[in-house]
Amino acid sequence: MSDKLKETRVEFETGSGKAYLHSLPKLKELGYDKVDKLPFSVKILLEAVLREFDGYAVTEKDIEALANYNAKDPQGEIPFKPSRVVLQDFTGVPAVVDLAALRSAMERMGGEATD
Repeated sequence: MSDKLKETRVEFETGSGKAYLHSLPKLKELGYDKVDKLPFSVKILLEAVLREFDGYAVTEKDIEALANYNAKDPQGEIPFKPSRVVLQDFTGVPAVVDLAALRSAMERMGGEATD
């Protein structure tokens, strides 16, 4: 992790011991001014991208692009590496409906929904 981005990693104590997170307010202090105006879902993605930053698969350029995210003019891809997905879905139908809704929203925004 670049020295600058190391400053976003914050340690805290839990009942089970030490834990870490990447602080978006600290990222804002580093000059990423739009962070506090991002939608909540994008903030979650940004913290996840910071956590996975390795300078190779996830670069500082990726973090900068997501920190400056604009829903009306999205650019590039997000290097999203989920560690887990929790679904309370016994039939599989709600998840498929959600994916179809995401595809429709992407088409309405003018994006490519076939990938």
